[in-house]
Amino acid sequence: MISSFKAVQHLYSFAAFFVVKRFLWADFLFPSTLQLSSFVDLLLEPIGSSELADRIQLGLHEALVNAVRHGNSGDPTKHLRVRRILTPNWFVWQIQDEGKGVPLKQRSASLPSQIDATNGRGLFLIHHCFDDIRWSRRGNRLQLAARRSISVSDQDKEEPLFPS
Repeated sequence: MISSFKAVQHLYSFAAFFVVKRFLWADFLFPSTLQLSSFVDLLLEPIGSSELADRIQLGLHEALVNAVRHGNSGDPTKHLRVRRILTPNWFVWQIQDEGKGVPLKQRSASLPSQIDATNGRGLFLIHHCFDDIRWSRRGNRLQLAARRSISVSDQDKEEPLFPS
């Protein structure tokens, strides 16, 4: 009984190591500016051209604009930190600004009640561009995740983004 437990424990340790090796990430530090096109292109580089890339581009651009305008208050001396994580099943971006954070009550993904409002659609767009969205407690870091396209034969192998 003990030897089989050790074998399972060893197998689990090996599997955990293998999963970590399949995650690729890159960290970016970008000045707080609204000139975001080349930065968004860099963040999208591993995705290639597809309908998924177009949807992600819209959501990433909106999230970065929000971080510059609202998080960093348009201050060009501040920066945005972005981590891009690639897993077998997910594309993930963590966007962090230097601001005080978005209060919990303002993290809603709803449209403004007034149709002619000049702002308030950003979080709605972001929520419709990504499959999973999470906030840090403070509210100054937003994690955006999009599920990779999975072929029919790979659907049985799919892993959750964050296993419980």
